[in-house]
Amino acid sequence: MESPELLIILLNIVVATAAYSYIYPRFCGSDINKIAINDILASGVSLLVAGAVYWGSGVEFDLIFTTVNWFGFTLITYFILETPLMLWYFKKHKVLEKFNA
Repeated sequence: MESPELLIILLNIVVATAAYSYIYPRFCGSDINKIAINDILASGVSLLVAGAVYWGSGVEFDLIFTTVNWFGFTLITYFILETPLMLWYFKKHKVLEKFNA
């Protein structure tokens, strides 16, 4: 890999895409509680893989205005990459329509 940032971003893309295109439709449907629990597990997978590679390495990850450790970079980039997928999934599966009734 070219950079540790690219590796973490690719990891997050794979995990979030798998979660929102395969796992959540099969196991969660439009149940927001199941989505939330499974999302914690999905982000945990990213954190576990990133931790296995970078824990104790001292590698600093470059965000736009600052540098952070592997944990912060993984969590922040996962949230950023997940947000459009989440909005698409919520709209497609009408997750929030229960609350408007």
